[in-house]
Parts: sequence; structure tokens; C-alpha cells
Amino acid sequence: MAIGESTHRIHEFYQLRHRLTRFLVAELGFTAFVMESGFPEGLAVDAWVRGRPGNLGDLLRHGVTYHMGTCAEMGDQLAWMRSFNASHERAVGFYGMDLPDSSASALPAVSASMEFLDEVDPAYAEVARRTLLPLFDYLPTDRTGLAWAAPTLHAYLALDPGARYELTARIGDLVERMQAQRVVYSGRADRERFERAYRCASTARHMDAFPQAMAVGPERTYEGANLRDAAMAETVEWILRREERVVIAAANGHVQRWPFSAPPIVNDRLTTAGEHLAASLGNEMVFIGSTLGGGELFLHRPIPGAPAGHTETFVQDMPAPDPHSLDALLASAALPYYLVDLRKVPGGAPWPRSSRRGRR
Repeated sequence: MAIGESTHRIHEFYQLRHRLTRFLVAELGFTAFVMESGFPEGLAVDAWVRGRPGNLGDLLRHGVTYHMGTCAEMGDQLAWMRSFNASHERAVGFYGMDLPDSSASALPAVSASMEFLDEVDPAYAEVARRTLLPLFDYLPTDRTGLAWAAPTLHAYLALDPGARYELTARIGDLVERMQAQRVVYSGRADRERFERAYRCASTARHMDAFPQAMAVGPERTYEGANLRDAAMAETVEWILRREERVVIAAANGHVQRWPFSAPPIVNDRLTTAGEHLAASLGNEMVFIGSTLGGGELFLHRPIPGAPAGHTETFVQDMPAPDPHSLDALLASAALPYYLVDLRKVPGGAPWPRSSRRGRR
């Protein structure tokens, strides 16, 4: 089941998905909560909810990406998962399905893979540390700003093309070697530990391709591809080989079953993770989207003269939705909370002209 949200860090959306998750886990046997957060970072969170020692505050800051861990509701949900696991034989796990480092760099995924290689293949690990890790020296050291991912991506785009392609090649070498040594490495360590390390390496390759596509964008003559959503769907399918039923929490624009576009910023119709999963899972995948008719948004904006990536927070009242949008149509019901099963809408029913545009 996928639970979408029309924007992140909203109390009601987090509360809804927490309540649904508790019901699905406790009553229907769901065994994993999967969210739009970095996969390698989420490994430490999963260990904690399963009972391993750790500091919840540190995990919320570093194990949940895009600053979504700063929300109190996220801490409440992780604490509930840990408490549930302490008193039940059937555990519920936590997974990030997204690119690492808030989709800004492959370094966390490479580092997670390297920790495994240090144990099973120290000779290769030493070479990779000497030849691959220094290629990340371009990363800004100041990560204290709320928007630190922006200057991180700008620093990548400023690299010489040769440096970018060397980074791509060496990450590719890491992934290919781990694949070729799957049997050997699995024999030197627990098979599942290998699989998680290899998924980190694969995620590093996906992450590298994401900004590489941005770098060549100005000279691109072909239609765009949604590399990030394809990577998320691949990771969800990897998780489903380990977990029978999962709850997925992400933006509506990632889990919707139709292409995503947001002119004039995103003009191409991009295939979403929801489309990929619907194609592979069919009716086994249930999607719940969400919207809201008003309220307040917690936002941040650049501070004039501040270092790159540093922003200030503010609260803004939501504007009224477009009167021709699905948001406005649903808000007209004048009910505080309700659910509409769009699968039962007749095929010929008229829709608002912007019914397929999510509000983020």
C-alpha cells in the first residue's frame, strides 16, 4: 500500500500515515514501513526499531533524509515501531527507498558499501578508498543550512566533465565487482548483509546518474527520464523480496499511477515510481493519495547575503486551490476528513481539467 502526501512535513499527513501503519501492522500483518528517504541512511534506523542501541535524535537527523526526521510525528512513529517490535515476535522494519544524501550525492551509499568491503575484500577496499573516495572532495563541508543539498548539486555541476565521468566509471566498477563476487562475498559474510551492501552500491550508481543527467541537460535533444523514481521502484521491489506486505509513504507525485509533469519547470511527462510498481504488481498495489483544502505550510526561503544553502523558516497560509482543480472539488465536500474510492468512479465521468496535477 502506498500513502501519498501532497506536500511534506504536514502534521495531518504524518498522523494519517502513522495511524494507517499501526492498523496495517497490528491487524493485517504488514511487516515494513518504507518511505521517501535515503536507502543507506535508513539501515541504521531499521536496526534501531528492531531493538539495536542508538540515539533516536541522531537517527532522526541523519537516518531520515530531506529533513523529514525533524518532525515530531516522525519520532513518534519510529518509537512506536521499536515498542511494537519489543513485544511482538513478528517485527516491523524500516526502509528508505530513495537516493542517498537527500538526492545530493552518492557518498553515503558508497561509504556503506565500503564498510562491508573492508571486511570481505580488504585489498580491493583499500584501492577503492584511494581512488574513489577522493573524488568526493568536491562536496561542500558546510551542511548546516536547511538547503545544503542545493550548493552540493551546484558543486557537482561545476566539475570538469572528465571528473564527473571518472566518478561514474569508478562507482560502476564498484557495483560490477560486487555483483561478480556475489557468491564469494556471501560466503565470507551473512548473505543478507551482502545484499544490503550491494543494494547500497546499486543505489550509489543510481544517485550518480541523477545529477549526471542534469549536467548534460542543456545539450539534451531527447526526452527526459525520471531516474530517481525508477530507482525508488527498483528498491521497493527489492524490499518486497524480503517483506510480504509494506506501507510506502511518499509524495503523491512519486506514487501516482500516471506520468508526472509540472510545467513550466518539468515539461516532460516523467514515469513515476507508482507507474513502475503498478506495471509490476498490478492490483496487488493499492494507492491512497491525499490533498488538503487549506491550513498552514512550514516553509523556508533564502536569507539575503547568507552562505549558499542557508535559509530561514516561516509559516505561510495556504492559498485557495484552483477552482477547477480536483483539490477544490474535494474541499467542497466541507467534511474535515474523508476517503473517496476513485476506483469506483464511472469511466465516463467528467473530471476537473487539472485533476491530474498534484499540489506540492
